[in-house]
Amino acid sequence: MDAVLQLLLESLPAGAALALCWRDWALGSGSCASDPRAPQLRRLAERALANDGGANSHADEPAHPRMQAHVWDSVDGSARIALAVHRGDPDEAVWPGWLPLAQALINSQLQASRADARVVSLEKSKRLQQALYEIADVAGADMEMQDMLRRVHAVVGSLMYAENCYIVQYDDQRRTVRFLYFADQNDPWNAGPEHEFGAEEMVNSMTFALLRHGQPLRGPSSVIRQKLGVVRDASHGPDSLDWLGVPMRRDDRVCGAIVVQSYDRPGCYADEDRALLGYVAQHILTALDRKHAHVELENRVESRTHELQRANRELQAEIMERKRSEKLQKALFRITELAITSDTLEHFYADVHVVVDGLLDARNFYIALLSDDAQMLQFPYSIDERDMMRKARRVSNGSTEYVIATGKPLLADRDGIDALGQQGVIVQHGPRSTSWLGVPLFRGDEVVGAVVVQSYDDDVRFTLHDQSLLTFVAHNIGIGLARQRAQENLRAAHAELEQRVEERTRELAQANTQLMAQISERLRAEQRLTHQATHDALTGLPNRPRLLDGLAAAIEQARQHEGASFAVIFLDLDRFKLVNDSMGHAAGDELLVEVSRRITTTAPPTALVSRLGGDEFAILLPCGEGSEDVREFAQRLLFVLGQHMWVGGRELFPSASIGIARWHARYRNGDELLRDADAAMYRAKEEGRDRYAMFDEEMREAAVQSLDLEADLRRAINHRDFVPYFQPITRLDDGQVVGYEALLRWQHERRGLLLPAEFISLGENSGLIEQVDWLLYEQVIEQVARGGEGYVSVNVSPRHFRSPDFADRLLGLCDKHGADTTRLRVEITEVALLDDAPRTLRMLRTLRQHGVLAQLDDFGTGFSALSYLHRFPISALKIDRSFIAGMGEDGRPESLALVRAILALASTLGIDTIAEGVETDEQRAALLELGCRFGQGYLLGRPAARIGGLVTA
Repeated sequence: MDAVLQLLLESLPAGAALALCWRDWALGSGSCASDPRAPQLRRLAERALANDGGANSHADEPAHPRMQAHVWDSVDGSARIALAVHRGDPDEAVWPGWLPLAQALINSQLQASRADARVVSLEKSKRLQQALYEIADVAGADMEMQDMLRRVHAVVGSLMYAENCYIVQYDDQRRTVRFLYFADQNDPWNAGPEHEFGAEEMVNSMTFALLRHGQPLRGPSSVIRQKLGVVRDASHGPDSLDWLGVPMRRDDRVCGAIVVQSYDRPGCYADEDRALLGYVAQHILTALDRKHAHVELENRVESRTHELQRANRELQAEIMERKRSEKLQKALFRITELAITSDTLEHFYADVHVVVDGLLDARNFYIALLSDDAQMLQFPYSIDERDMMRKARRVSNGSTEYVIATGKPLLADRDGIDALGQQGVIVQHGPRSTSWLGVPLFRGDEVVGAVVVQSYDDDVRFTLHDQSLLTFVAHNIGIGLARQRAQENLRAAHAELEQRVEERTRELAQANTQLMAQISERLRAEQRLTHQATHDALTGLPNRPRLLDGLAAAIEQARQHEGASFAVIFLDLDRFKLVNDSMGHAAGDELLVEVSRRITTTAPPTALVSRLGGDEFAILLPCGEGSEDVREFAQRLLFVLGQHMWVGGRELFPSASIGIARWHARYRNGDELLRDADAAMYRAKEEGRDRYAMFDEEMREAAVQSLDLEADLRRAINHRDFVPYFQPITRLDDGQVVGYEALLRWQHERRGLLLPAEFISLGENSGLIEQVDWLLYEQVIEQVARGGEGYVSVNVSPRHFRSPDFADRLLGLCDKHGADTTRLRVEITEVALLDDAPRTLRMLRTLRQHGVLAQLDDFGTGFSALSYLHRFPISALKIDRSFIAGMGEDGRPESLALVRAILALASTLGIDTIAEGVETDEQRAALLELGCRFGQGYLLGRPAARIGGLVTA
């Protein structure tokens, strides 16, 4: 308005002065004036505005003929304005047009100021409304109470000064207070939300006084204490310059309060802050009530769940009893079948153990038999956790002999066994057991031995039901044992006859061999000495030292003569190990000899052909500057090697992978040339075998990258950068998750998340993959130890089953982290099953005894697992994704037939099936129609960083 007066004053004659007063509903009252006669003019304008008149003078002041006041209302009626004018030098021509202009200009300025004030008010209202909405959202969100209150504090702090804030809950029946939230810059005290304070502890507390008062309070803490009659107590915190507390009310009851305070800013809280804090208090109280209701609902649900569980247990008991009877009948049929089909007594004993283990806990099981003269007690079969080698002994007064002597079962715990020992009835042999059960083994009416199970675990104790079960089974074992013994005697007679014939044949062959050896010994010795230093014994080709000598000479010549170029050709037979494993090493040697002959006949006379060892050959080939002649020779060599040949009575079509490294001045010795040729050979194998590859700069760069990746791999192991991702395994009919497969991922420091295909081969070649696997196993077991539903399976490579302590180490991790072993499973391939079958069988049984089940991964891609499947304790088959991909509307009939056959086999053996790679609804429908219960694939769930619905992939 000062600027408006100055503008109006410039349009008046010299000596004029102005004063302005206004009263506006939005802006309030105000005034302004120009100098030097401003005070008198201002009073004139104020009186005119107060009297709503336009008088030129007042009664107590002399009138001035040139002073005049004008009063009017704004156009919209929202303001009343009074303008006092001192005309100065009279100029009557100016005033008639000047007054309407002045009124319009003043009205316009008031309207603009009013609009600015409205904008400021709207902005403030908007911020307040947004804050209140956010408080309502936070109070209604499903989050922990401390997090909710912390968020509410932050929102309140955006609207007022609330650096020091606390929230209390009050129980007016028990007169106790709990500090749900406490944040204070000057007071470090914090009792925690679970601690309750009684009225006797809060005698001099302003907070407790506020709760009793029941109304909001604002002002300095000293004033409020005086008003409430509270004595100053330093233990309740320092005084504040401004203190605002608002109670939380439920109907007419005070249930708590929220308090903010300032230690350095007096008068910083207003009535609108008190209203805002009251709104926040009610939202907090609503959240507390909802939390209490939620707890009560959970308690009711839990009570109902217990009732349903009790009813379910009773029903399950009835079902289990019927299943137990059916299982016993099947076991007896199985024992009868084994007595006829088992090829040896050892297999019969082992299969009987499996049957008994299916009826009761028989992890520690042995069969004891009396010798023919009844003087020795023999143990033809024994599996025991603590007595690994149960040796035969003379008949004494042991617990087993007691069962045989009395012809009656013996069921005793540790105290019972000790009591029998103190009475002198029995003597304990071997480790002490917590529960021991033995039943006699009859042959007709004669006791010939005993069947015994025992436990070293306090949680496993045998019952009279187990005794009846084992007695019933032992009767059928005795019948089967008699049949097996008769067949064993017959087999022994045949074996003895065959042995005699074999021994005689061996004697004749040995005599002939000795005669031939004496004749040719001298010739062989001379040939061996001649070729031993520089030639391979099998093929007669130059060996590695001889080749390195030739390479050294070729390198020297190439350095001295510019046109003397050459190449090194590294050749490796494809699938040679398959020939050795399937046909024997003799057939493999025969194949190597024929291959060496073909190489030497194909190579030019100037070439040096050598055998480096195994199925690896190298050729030093002189050549021109170009690569065409080397490529042509490599192609010709592949053609010659690929022609059919007869080895061990079989027709073979061998193939090879060839790597070529040409001479370059950067090479310092022959080993470097061989290294690069070897790398090129591996490139040929990766590209599909039966081909050649030239070493180039790309391969060199790949080799450098491989070295870098190996270094990264070692650092990642030290930094534990490997994490498991969990892909769910679900029931196909209802989508219920029953388990998870843990998949390996590498969180690379630069390249991000890497899949196994990007580093697994490097880990295998460098031997680091075992350390990576154990890092994965430990994280999976930690996840299992946190609880949850369903099992978690981990992939185990064949190299782990070659380690004798794998099972103990895995179980040790479970014990260390307190994980439930029944929720852990191992996934193995058919290769692991057949690599060392006895060792694998022992290891799987050990794991199964501790609750860790085994699943057969990629089933159907091997070549001989079906013949061994019934011997291993496999709980589930995972059908390979290649068969599942061929199913659906446009599927291949052969895939459908193979899956149907696998499901039939698994059903016969009582093994679950899991279909891998289920990615379409058609595949899922086809699997359900065939009877497959479980599946895994992107259709059913993608891998995620952790187990549970709170995780996103």
